Amino acid sequence: MSEIHELSALELADAIRSKELSAVEVAEHTSARAEDIGPQVGAFITTTPELARQQAQAADELLRTATSTDEHLPPLLGVPCPIKDLTPVAGVRYTAGSAALAEFIAPEDDGIVTLLRQAGTVMVGKTNTPEFGLPPYTEPTVAPPARTPWDLERGAGGSSGGAAAAVSAHIVPAAHASDGGGSIRIPAASCGLVGLKPSRGLVSKGPLNVDGVGLSTDGVVTRTVRDTAAFLDVISHPWPGEVYHLPRPTRSYLAACDDQVKPLRIGVLTDPIVSPNAPVHEEAITGVNRAVDVLTEMGHQVSQAPAPFAAEEWEAFVPMWATMALSVPLPDEAEELLRPLTRSMREQGRQVTGLQLLEAINVMQQLTRVTAQRWAEFDLIMCPSLAGPPAPVGSIRDDENPEADFEAQKAFTPWSSLWNLTGAPAISLPLHWASVEDGGPELPFGVLIGAGVGQEKTLLALGTALEEAMPWHTRKTQFS
Repeated sequence: MSEIHELSALELADAIRSKELSAVEVAEHTSARAEDIGPQVGAFITTTPELARQQAQAADELLRTATSTDEHLPPLLGVPCPIKDLTPVAGVRYTAGSAALAEFIAPEDDGIVTLLRQAGTVMVGKTNTPEFGLPPYTEPTVAPPARTPWDLERGAGGSSGGAAAAVSAHIVPAAHASDGGGSIRIPAASCGLVGLKPSRGLVSKGPLNVDGVGLSTDGVVTRTVRDTAAFLDVISHPWPGEVYHLPRPTRSYLAACDDQVKPLRIGVLTDPIVSPNAPVHEEAITGVNRAVDVLTEMGHQVSQAPAPFAAEEWEAFVPMWATMALSVPLPDEAEELLRPLTRSMREQGRQVTGLQLLEAINVMQQLTRVTAQRWAEFDLIMCPSLAGPPAPVGSIRDDENPEADFEAQKAFTPWSSLWNLTGAPAISLPLHWASVEDGGPELPFGVLIGAGVGQEKTLLALGTALEEAMPWHTRKTQFS
């Protein structure tokens, strides 16, 4: 049998269910790797080995008392899955990546945590995130930077950087993540993982949270498409009182991975959307071109897609992002503990009037309609996940000039926020690897594929086909 940390989430679930492994054995192995490797890649803000062991013991007891034909066992029983530290877990330190909340203990579980508990997962810690999840790099005050295991001089992306570092370093097979402007897909691309941002309304913010302007959603980062599908089956559970109503499928997302994909019309966009002058690395383009060749061989029709809208129209995103930063409840005295970027964005939020925010929301909805019309001839849109390779630690962050920091963020991620604005799903797949410097390590370059709202099954089926045609599992980091 493979080492525990080499197994996928589904393989671990099968091994635990068949009693080849005990949940406690898996939890102890995972916690040991979290303590050993976690600090090297900046994966965790808080580890919870005692809680993990308690949950694993409960999982083993459930298995001990279950009948051999029991089909009602939780689907991911005993599988380690940490929670991003933007999401509260009852009784566990919750920082949101900020020194202003460094010692806060969450009083109750978020809804997504409840669903993951019910699925049987074991919570081994809270993963690293930048302050309030704002930038696409993970360099908070309360923890070391999150680093991609493929090159420790480079960052893991953000805001789910710790989650991606933990999965890519083979500490855990999957990790909870969230995405308000690319925060699942950016770290997935930086760390050579699968990262799906679900459709708006598919993964509920209930029962404790609200949807706000609808930019953000929860998900996971994993090493396989099937693991992502299995977790989506778990977390796409609705709660009463939904604001956005998206019908849930009658067949599972995991089953959809094996669907035969009919010929699709796929549009390709390699010109930056939100930062038109952003330099796009040649290897990012090569990754898309390699995927085009494979998709064409599969029988899909691939052609160039137009830009959905002008870059200046995207600026509607900024008032919403700034007011989201401001909406984090903090006492006045805590402001001085915040990072310069966060303070700058909160100050921008204070300048936004109610009318300006309403206009920004209206523009977002107008751009959604415009995008749908301009891309009506396509089933899917494909582009680079990022403009370049994983960014060196500290290369985007600019404490002296937060405005320059924000512009650098846009240049690094010139496509990702489109799918947050429109509410449509998008998946980043690690389809290309290349060295960007003489003698340097090969780095992952993600390819982003977006679909229409509710079309997760298409993305998962196509992603599975691409995973088989362009496998990435043979690649190993020093931690694999």
